[in-house]
Amino acid sequence: MKDPDEVFYSIALTQVPQIGSVHSKTLLEHFNAAKTIFHARPSALEKIPGIGIIRARNICNFRDFKKAEKEMVFIEKFKIAPLLFHGERYPQRLKHCEDPPPILFFKGEADLNVQKVLSVVGTRKQTEYGRGLVEEYLEALCCHDVLVVSGLAYGIDQIAHKAALNNRLKTIGVLASGLDIIYPSSHSALARDMTRQGGLLTEFLSGTKPDKQNFPRRNRIVAGLCDALLVAETDVKGGSMITADIASGYNREIFAIPGRIHDRKSAGCNILIRDNKARLTMHPADMAAFMNWEAAHVTIKQQKIFPELGEDEARIMNIVRDTDTIQLEQLIQLSGINRSHMHAALLNLELAGLLIHQPGGRWAMGST
Repeated sequence: MKDPDEVFYSIALTQVPQIGSVHSKTLLEHFNAAKTIFHARPSALEKIPGIGIIRARNICNFRDFKKAEKEMVFIEKFKIAPLLFHGERYPQRLKHCEDPPPILFFKGEADLNVQKVLSVVGTRKQTEYGRGLVEEYLEALCCHDVLVVSGLAYGIDQIAHKAALNNRLKTIGVLASGLDIIYPSSHSALARDMTRQGGLLTEFLSGTKPDKQNFPRRNRIVAGLCDALLVAETDVKGGSMITADIASGYNREIFAIPGRIHDRKSAGCNILIRDNKARLTMHPADMAAFMNWEAAHVTIKQQKIFPELGEDEARIMNIVRDTDTIQLEQLIQLSGINRSHMHAALLNLELAGLLIHQPGGRWAMGST
């Protein structure tokens, strides 16, 4: 563990009353370290937008570090990787969302910042139609080396994880519990396999049960980790539709597989397509082509040495070169690039080391 103090205070930050993920991000971007937050003066905390007197007082008066101390022991004992907000291994796609966790807990070996990440969601009571299509899509996408993310639930989640493993794709299961509680328990063997070919990820401390209120929080991580979300089969209500709505708010590309109009298991997908909230996909090739995965075979390491910029990336670089730092909204206005494509281009440039995301949502030239 590189910085145990920062891990300790990052855990403690999640326990402070009235300090949620949005406020944590604001504080971490301002102070650059969780430890610094707890040692800041009340007057300095109060001035930060959205914090105010009450939250500042909650931070300064916080003394209940028992859960942080307990979690440090758990992390050390079971060789859990704590992913700090400002750390290199923290998923950058998620970091750019408005409500990322200040710390994540990871068991596995996958890189969460690879070029292509696909989240797959769907009903817990899939039909053979849904099963077959998920397996078909992931078999076809194995040549693109896509990282597959889902929620380790029954149904489509489980099928996606297994299909990824069978096609030698790495896959991440995002939990609504601590890493010591696999839910459902029948997926324990699958979870073990995933830690050797991907991993398990959560924002929840050990001992946290998969209570109902945890699943929307889990779903936002599934949505925030990816470049594209595939909704394979779902009714009009449920976690898949919630995840699709969150992904839309994060400006992720959403794809939905259509189904028969009277089939309830496809009703959610059909509605997403009808309402222009998702792109219709009928074959994995059309999704890969839209995401430009066909052309994206250059590794991140190669990009850093020989950066081949697309049109959007080149336009952004030309603007940033003329400034010390620039806000996202200014970039969108000056470049004319829509928000969805802007986020994708900025992520590519950051992963290539060409741009740096600075506190306050600003961008600057990297060291490459």
